[in-house]
Amino acid sequence: MSRRLPVVAVVGRPNVGKSTFFNRVLGHRAAIVDDRPGVTRDRNFARAEWAGREFFVVDTGGVVEGSDEPMDRLVRGQVLTAIEEADVLLFLVDGKEGVNPLDERLSDVLRTSGRPLIVVVNKVDNLPRDTSYHDFWSLGLGEPVPVSAISGKGSGDLLDRVVAALPERVAEPEHADLRIAVLGKPNVGKSSFINRLFGEERMVVSDTPGTTRDPVDSTLNYHGRRLVFVDTAGLRRQSRIRESVEYYSSLRTERVIRDADVCLVLVDATEGLRHQDIKVVEAAWDAGCGVVLGVNKWDLIEKDHTSAPLFERAIRLRAPFLAAVPVLFLSALSGQRVRRSLDLLLEVAEERRRRVPTHEVNEVLERLVGRQPPPHSRGRPVKLRYATQADTEPPTFVIFSNFPSEVPAHYVRYLQNGFRAAWGFRGVPIRIRLRESSPARGRSR
Repeated sequence: MSRRLPVVAVVGRPNVGKSTFFNRVLGHRAAIVDDRPGVTRDRNFARAEWAGREFFVVDTGGVVEGSDEPMDRLVRGQVLTAIEEADVLLFLVDGKEGVNPLDERLSDVLRTSGRPLIVVVNKVDNLPRDTSYHDFWSLGLGEPVPVSAISGKGSGDLLDRVVAALPERVAEPEHADLRIAVLGKPNVGKSSFINRLFGEERMVVSDTPGTTRDPVDSTLNYHGRRLVFVDTAGLRRQSRIRESVEYYSSLRTERVIRDADVCLVLVDATEGLRHQDIKVVEAAWDAGCGVVLGVNKWDLIEKDHTSAPLFERAIRLRAPFLAAVPVLFLSALSGQRVRRSLDLLLEVAEERRRRVPTHEVNEVLERLVGRQPPPHSRGRPVKLRYATQADTEPPTFVIFSNFPSEVPAHYVRYLQNGFRAAWGFRGVPIRIRLRESSPARGRSR
């Protein structure tokens, strides 16, 4: 099935409880909640799941229609962008205050959006006795849905409505294209890389950071495979995402990562590996993508035969998981090793699809446990009895144990490193899931 996640945007005037609702949907306090109007300035978005459907929830700022205040104008522009980006709109209103003139003005904007829209009446705390939410039929946007974001009342029924309004999932073709996301900070050379690879000016290239706003697809046939390259907007730190266009570029990039098979993360050789570069790689790694790290602008570095190994060693020291990520030194400007990246990306994609026979998985697990058994739990031996590869893309292994919750994180990392030493999986995250098993299952260890 398609991995492209739909977007549900929560919109409304200030202080109707959007951030509280956002946190309720996610199940934790992911957004700042405050009684003062207008606290939500930086936008929040996160993945949520309900009834087996995953989607992005976007918390937007409160709209003050007609205000000339700079922040009010900015937030209004952001909400208008949300309307364009969203698959479903949740129009949150305040059930205690009743219909407000700002609600009516905003409803006029939302009515013409063409998007599925649900009027959510928040702060209805005395369900089912309180029926005042019916007043919001007057907005002319359909049946209002009552909820209490603080207590959670009504949220399940609302999320059922949201899932029903989401676009249908579209099955991927049997031989899907290989989707490659080109990621990196602004002005690292992503568009220049795509232009060099395709030999034409497909992207706007500028020295001004952030020129690329929307992901753009370019298709290349290589060694019998259709490679779809997606040039994305530069990922910025969350605190830097102020303008609506930048915020939604970041959201689009998140969606592109989830839809990608392999991510080519470009870093600037003249700057070295920065903290934000690591965060970009982590985002792709955590999403289960294959990852190749491309060190661009290598032609601008004064170097000798030790420069590349020293640079690569410095990269590995910054984060342990980077030891599994292949590094390619290239120059989008001169074309140095740009074509070599295609072979490397294909290699990583194949590693991501590898499946290891079950008997081989158990042989390696037995050797690892024999070399270093898992630590005891409250004086009881923890046994790892049996393992199998349950999935690919990324490779996922299930290990059955008598006390799966007692296997510490550092031991799981030991197993991941052992699996990687046995089978490579270069550039690919390895996932291990621990499940409870009866003593009779598999060989006892």
